[in-house]
Amino acid sequence: MVFKLFFLFTKIGLFTIGGGYAVIPLIEKEIIQRSWLSYDEFYELLAITESLPGVFATNIAALVGFKIGGIKGGILAALGTILAPFIIILLLAVFFNRFQDNIYVIKAFKGLRPVVVALIAAPCYTAIKINKMSFKSLLLPLGALGLMWWANVSPVWIILGAAIGGIVYYSWRNKSGTIV
Repeated sequence: MVFKLFFLFTKIGLFTIGGGYAVIPLIEKEIIQRSWLSYDEFYELLAITESLPGVFATNIAALVGFKIGGIKGGILAALGTILAPFIIILLLAVFFNRFQDNIYVIKAFKGLRPVVVALIAAPCYTAIKINKMSFKSLLLPLGALGLMWWANVSPVWIILGAAIGGIVYYSWRNKSGTIV
């Protein structure tokens, strides 16, 4: 089982363009399709991964691998996500100077941009659907996006503000007698 995890995450690492969040739909499809984890379990691990420092794709692979195959599963899944990109980057570093001005290479990179956006947007849509989020509950993340995009507010300040706002809101709700 743990070697299946290694080969699966090596395949995912090999075909994930855009890194980080672009890996989510591939992992989700492969893991849930095999019934190794449920949607809820996967999205719980995803939430934990977002709070960890380090490389997102490797962290999610390690957590999923650990959940499925223990420590060996976590290590092999993380190695699987690292191995293919490492070799690809090594080859690119060696040969990129020869091809960086090639019109087909330039067009290929430009063509990959919308694909990466779609790969990042897909898990957002899935998370919204699975969590049955209403338009009202989407206002906060959309507001945060607007602050970062148009007002150039640092994500650090948005996270701190959201944490403080959450503490204040739930403290206020508990004082008013509402059960959280």
